[in-house]
Amino acid sequence: MNGVSNVKNNELVHAEHGAGMPRRDFLRKSILLALPLAMGGFTLPAVAAVYVPPTRARGSTRISVVDAGALGNGSNDDTSAFQLAIDRLPADGGTVYVPAGNYVIDPTRNVRLRSKMHLEMAPGAKLLAKRNSDDRAYVLMVYKVSDVEISGGEIVGDRDNHLGTTGEWGHGIMVRGSSRVTVRDMRISKCWGDGISIGGAMVLGQPSIPCYDVAIGNIVSTGNRRQALSIGRSSKVRVYDSEFSYTAGLAPGCGIDIEPDADDLGVTSDVHIENCRILHNQGNGIQVYKRVTGVTIKGNLLDYNGGYGVLAIGSSSCFIATNIIRHHYLEGVMIRVASSDYQVSDNSFRNNKTRLWGIRTGYPTIWMTGLVAGSSGNGAHIVVTSDTSNVRVTTNGYAK
Repeated sequence: MNGVSNVKNNELVHAEHGAGMPRRDFLRKSILLALPLAMGGFTLPAVAAVYVPPTRARGSTRISVVDAGALGNGSNDDTSAFQLAIDRLPADGGTVYVPAGNYVIDPTRNVRLRSKMHLEMAPGAKLLAKRNSDDRAYVLMVYKVSDVEISGGEIVGDRDNHLGTTGEWGHGIMVRGSSRVTVRDMRISKCWGDGISIGGAMVLGQPSIPCYDVAIGNIVSTGNRRQALSIGRSSKVRVYDSEFSYTAGLAPGCGIDIEPDADDLGVTSDVHIENCRILHNQGNGIQVYKRVTGVTIKGNLLDYNGGYGVLAIGSSSCFIATNIIRHHYLEGVMIRVASSDYQVSDNSFRNNKTRLWGIRTGYPTIWMTGLVAGSSGNGAHIVVTSDTSNVRVTTNGYAK
């Protein structure tokens, strides 16, 4: 059945931008952010952090990639030097330090991180993907390891000079079957596939080995070809204080796609996305797609994406609250095809379904309970199809 329930909040009084402190804080902080991030230099989000990513356990040894032979001159292939520095860490792990410089990395070989290590990149350290023609190639690989941290610097993919025309898996960072992984304070751009991809390590005929406890904080993933961030088979994924933007070139083209691999028998669960900017992506802002449960999307700005702001298909137990959702080509939120146990509350919707209405500004927000969909006065902000169950739409704000 269609389980839409319009739950009233007694004596709720809302003003424009005033439905609670999380929204006001986010708006105030978002004013500081430069929109055309994909156009230029090294920039991290200016939002005040609401989350401190965890530091992972490791030893005290510290090794520089320069001491292992890396040149960082923008032309020498430094892949082997990076790997040598990592392999030199003792059994209890430690830190591999990357000074400022331009380091060419061959993603067909990739740099494989080990357990109990921190890859610490200085400001001005940049990993440049060596141009290649492979369908699958990753600058950094985090495969079946634990207690890993990657921080600082920048990864630049080869989408502008890729030698092939096929494939969609040329990722900046690939995390598979790993636990207790932190990625923070860095910029990833121009990858042939995804900026970051998180998922299971495949086991033939069985559910994959999932990722567990992955934290992403204060990153920019922009200008990539397939997705800014993919979250596949995993649980306990935390995404905070980051930007996912300007994805274009290949479907799905989302800012964030939460979706187990089609040939994976497992599920994705317990994903939290908060205080992020998800904007100007070719596809949906956030996609929650099949065999996904327990997603919270809270206090984010979703703006000018080429599909829906949030699309949910075949997923369950999700909470969409205190977000600003505006200027999408299709509806702001679409919940359909056997999705269940959703709540959509206290969001601010403005000028969605621009495919029909065009870009509009200057209209006041009306706060009200219930479902607003398809009217010419408010646009199609929320649509819940009849094949869903237990979807609750409470007080939200709507503007043309």
